Amino acid sequence: MPGREFVVQFQEVVRHLGWVEVIDVAVISIVLYYVLRLLRGTQGTQILVGLVVLTVIGVLSSTFNLVLLSWLFKNGAPYLVIAIIVMFQPELRRALDQLGRLSHLGHPLSAFSTPEYSQAISETIRAAERLSAKRTGALIAFERDVGLEDYAATGVRINGEISAEVLQSIFYPNSPLHDGAVIVRGNQILAAGCLLPLPEEGLVRERVGTRHRAALGLSLASDALVLVVSEETGAISVIEEGKITRNLDPDGLRRRVSVRVPARLARASSLLGFLNGRSNGSAGEREKIRKGDKGQES
Repeated sequence: MPGREFVVQFQEVVRHLGWVEVIDVAVISIVLYYVLRLLRGTQGTQILVGLVVLTVIGVLSSTFNLVLLSWLFKNGAPYLVIAIIVMFQPELRRALDQLGRLSHLGHPLSAFSTPEYSQAISETIRAAERLSAKRTGALIAFERDVGLEDYAATGVRINGEISAEVLQSIFYPNSPLHDGAVIVRGNQILAAGCLLPLPEEGLVRERVGTRHRAALGLSLASDALVLVVSEETGAISVIEEGKITRNLDPDGLRRRVSVRVPARLARASSLLGFLNGRSNGSAGEREKIRKGDKGQES
C-alpha cells in the first residue's frame, strides 16, 4: 500500500539521520523563515507567489511531456534568474544590510557617553520643545551603525557643532533648508536639507504625513533613529525600524534618544566607521579629549 511504503521510507530516512542533517535542515528552515519575514507586507510577496505558479507550470509541463512549454522553461531559466535579482533588488539589499549589522564590523571598538554627546542630546531636545511649541515641522536623523553619507550628499554640508539655535534656524519656515532632514553624527550636524527615501507602497498601513513617511523610509533602509516634529499638531515622535513612538514629552524623548542612539565621537574607532566616511579625528584632538575626561574624573 502507498501509505505503508511512505512509512517505511520515512523510517529509513530517520534511521540514517545524523547531526549534520539536523543542522542542515535547521539552517535551511531559519533562512526560509527570515526570507518570508523579509518579504511580508512588500510587493515581493506577490512576485514570490507568481514564481511559485511558474514553478508549478514548469513541473506540470515536464510531467505531461508538453514539449513546447518545456523547451520555453528550459531556455528561459537563465534569464529568469537575472529577472529575479532585478525584481527582488530592494528586498535583497535590505537583507544584506541586516546581515551586515550582525557582524562586528558595525560596532565601534570603543563607545563612550561623553559630555559632548550629552550636550548634543540636550540641545536636540531643547530645539524639539521649542519647535513643537510653535508647531514648526522638523526631521532629525541620528546616524548609528549604518552610514548616512549617501543621504547627506543630497543636502547642504554643515559639519558644525549641534545647538538648539542652529536647529531652530534650519527648520524656520522661511529657511531654504526647512523642508529637508538634518543628519546628526555624534555631536555634529553633518548636513541639512537632505532627501530621505520613502518606504515602498504597502509597508506603511497608517495615514501619515510626508515627514513621517520619509522618517519611516530611512528607518527601514538603515538603523538610524529619526526624530519628527509634526507641523500640524506639534507632536514629537521617534521612529526606529519602521515603528513610530508618538506624543513624547521631553523626559520620554530624552530616555528614548539617550538609550537608543550610541555615542560615536572621535574616540570611536571602527572599520565600518572609516568606510562610512566617519572621521576619528587627529591625534591631537584625541589627546585633548582624553585630557578633558581625566580632568572631569579628578
